[in-house]
Amino acid sequence: MKALLVSAATSLVAFVALAQGQFNFGNRVTVAGIDARMFYWDCITPLSGAAFLAQAYAGMEWDSLTPVGSPVPFRTGAAAGYISSHIVTTPYPGGTPVWVDMRVWEAAGGATYEAAVASGRFYGRSNPIQLLVAEAPLVPPDMVGLQSFCVIPEPSPLALGLLGAAVLLLRCRG
Repeated sequence: MKALLVSAATSLVAFVALAQGQFNFGNRVTVAGIDARMFYWDCITPLSGAAFLAQAYAGMEWDSLTPVGSPVPFRTGAAAGYISSHIVTTPYPGGTPVWVDMRVWEAAGGATYEAAVASGRFYGRSNPIQLLVAEAPLVPPDMVGLQSFCVIPEPSPLALGLLGAAVLLLRCRG
């Protein structure tokens, strides 16, 4: 009886593990018509090397996405502005409509997008894209509709508060 229960539990774990949907995380997939190079704040200089990281975010609703996969650096040279495309596994079953986006941040800002935002370093995020994640062995969908963007720095709330106080002080003196 124990052997039957262990066997059933093992089979269930394998079944659940296979039910994870996947998609192709990449911003240059020529066969799919995707050419979404990512740029520095000047919107001219492509992001290059490990100074910037990109990570896929996914979720059932476009406004509540969570990180999936690992952060990856940008390519260098003629391929600067692009990441190496790779398959990302989500916690959602194959065939499920899922919202995804690409988030990019300056690595000096932290190990995560959220840390970089909190630190006021350069960061950005793509437009949200809805796709149907695929179960292996089906071919995972590409991020068709992904658009280029530029990373920007955002001042911290403290810096904004100090700037506002300085403007008020100057206005009161004049």
